[in-house]
Amino acid sequence: MDILEIRREMTGVKEKLTGIRGHLDLEKKNDEIKELEGETLKDGFWNDKKQSSKIIKNLNSLKVIVGEYNDISNGIDELDLLIEFVEAGEEEFAEELQTKFSKLIKEIEDFDTSLLLDGEYDENGAIFTIHAGAGGTESCDWAEMLYRMYSRWFNSKGYKVEELDYQAGDQVGIKSITLLVSGSRAYGYLKGEKGVHRLVRISPFDAAKKRHTSFASIDVTPEIDDTINIEIVPSDLKVDTFRAGGAGGQHVNTTDSAVRMTHLPTGVIVGCQSGRSQLQNRETALKMLKSKLLEIEMKKREDELKKLHGEQSDNSWGNQIRSYVFQPYTMVKDHRTNTESGNVKAVMDGEIDNFITGYLRWMKK
Repeated sequence: MDILEIRREMTGVKEKLTGIRGHLDLEKKNDEIKELEGETLKDGFWNDKKQSSKIIKNLNSLKVIVGEYNDISNGIDELDLLIEFVEAGEEEFAEELQTKFSKLIKEIEDFDTSLLLDGEYDENGAIFTIHAGAGGTESCDWAEMLYRMYSRWFNSKGYKVEELDYQAGDQVGIKSITLLVSGSRAYGYLKGEKGVHRLVRISPFDAAKKRHTSFASIDVTPEIDDTINIEIVPSDLKVDTFRAGGAGGQHVNTTDSAVRMTHLPTGVIVGCQSGRSQLQNRETALKMLKSKLLEIEMKKREDELKKLHGEQSDNSWGNQIRSYVFQPYTMVKDHRTNTESGNVKAVMDGEIDNFITGYLRWMKK
């Protein structure tokens, strides 16, 4: 891209940032930051842990938004200066200009996408589970392929990932795996991945080389923090312990440290074997259970809204959100948004931003 093209593109970038500033109401957000900072300085601020955590969370969220906007604005000023240098004949700045221009374009696209995250729990981390569908070996292999795809995406975003529970496939792959994905906005970005993912390919496990269809489901719930209050009556819990480790486990433990927890009124079951002690696993399992119960409450609200609008709720296994076709042609297609990619390899290597962004924009329509 030559200097004239960059200058033309910069005009569009500045117009876009001006539009974002108006949408953000940046002045109001700066006033809110000052007000919340004032709250944190008041005597007794930390006496109410839940309220103080909520204020700190809101304050940090506002600071991130304003900080990202200011970083982009400063980046534009720096690029304007580099353009002047290059136009004045100082060619040694040309490569730096190209690099920083490409970086700025990516930053403003990411920032624009992040502004779509305005849900109640979008700022939270996520509890992310992959379940293999019916079909044994085929589905377990597909679940492992999805795990690899999402792991690469997590890594590209700098998220911290902790394995909470793992069940290996009988022969290959994964029956189920539950991960804690920690980092800003993890739930907001991942919530649209919930649903059934369908694979069509020539099976490597079939000597006749027939085409097979496999399914795996993704479940995503927000990580529970101090601002979320979910009450659980102890008598509603059934807690089982068992030996952690085995195929796929990180440690083989000779004590019954792994925990399986059942919420009797709802039938929700969670498990954790990542901790080295039963107490650690019990605490983590309780957080996982609260996250699931929060999801049930969110689903109830969503269903009530759908009834008001005359919509039908989706059946979980019938809700095929995305198809990945390897043969006879290559195509990944989201059935909700119609977002497509013919580059299956790139998608399976974790390049799924266009699908995530497509869902977030579709939800705003």
